[in-house]
Amino acid sequence: MKTLLLTGGAGFIGGCFVRRAVESGRYKIVNLDALTYAGNLDSIPAEGPNHVFVRGSIGDPELVASLLDTHRPDAVLNFAAESHVDRSIDGPGEFIETNINGTFRLLNASLGYWNKLPADSQRAFRFLHVSTDEVYGSLGAEGYFTETTPYSPNSPYSASKAASDHLVRAWLHTYGLPTLVTNCSNNYGPYQFPEKLIPLMTLNAIEGKPLPVYGDGLNVRDWLYVEDHCSALEAVLERGEIGETYNVGGNCEQANIKIVKTICETVQALIPGLGHRCDELITHVTDRPGHDRRYAIDTGKIRDALGWTPQTDFASGIRQTVQWYIDNSMWIERVTSGNYQRERLGVTTG
Repeated sequence: MKTLLLTGGAGFIGGCFVRRAVESGRYKIVNLDALTYAGNLDSIPAEGPNHVFVRGSIGDPELVASLLDTHRPDAVLNFAAESHVDRSIDGPGEFIETNINGTFRLLNASLGYWNKLPADSQRAFRFLHVSTDEVYGSLGAEGYFTETTPYSPNSPYSASKAASDHLVRAWLHTYGLPTLVTNCSNNYGPYQFPEKLIPLMTLNAIEGKPLPVYGDGLNVRDWLYVEDHCSALEAVLERGEIGETYNVGGNCEQANIKIVKTICETVQALIPGLGHRCDELITHVTDRPGHDRRYAIDTGKIRDALGWTPQTDFASGIRQTVQWYIDNSMWIERVTSGNYQRERLGVTTG
């Protein structure tokens, strides 16, 4: 059984990876998470033989070095990141600190550990960095992001992730650390913090609150069910070629307004006695600054090289997701009992 040091493992995507790993028994997970607002222990399994949880930051080199030396992982998976565009507009400094400086310190600690490994363990070791398609910028009406698309980030969030991607590649080419990078499209599914579009609209629709849609609502994203994303990461970890980048998408382009209307239809179907019309809650609000128009992923490389394709169509994925939020009001209450109360973020006043 491989041991993985997994950072950000109490967040949305990392937490899904942890749950899958513990359930399957495929990996032992050493889970390092700072438990910022979007990290939640309610989203991950209890500690056990195959899951060790440590509260801490990737920006703490002594802690990371200690975990590496103690647990001797076969790979590092870096999920840790500040990840919401609107929050990056309000407070870019945290994104610079975690996504750039934190990744730098994690790379350095991993390199120090890797340099001390015997030759066969060095060859088997991997550093897998989980990133976003937002680093590529905005597409026009046609075309797709590929692994060779030039970077053109347009928000503090995407700029910080682009910088971290470049650092990961530099640590391979300069120091020899065996790295991999994945760039994924918009994830959705159970356990997602409700600042993101799909859980926010789902909860507001259930409760009869406004459904704010930015601008004309025609901004397009590719949507990827989180379980499919984690299966792709497993494929990259096990079969990916050192130094390569793999784009991971759901082959599911949807305009934001269509997403919101689909959520409305799904909520009405799953709660027939709701008492209000969800679609009447839709309201268009001023667009956010630097809002990219369209993202779309070409998944040909990961399909052809690693045999991975998404397995969850959007209709079933969104139904499963909405049903999960209906059934898990206690989780929602616990994660939204702090500072975030589903207010709009990322509104500039300049």
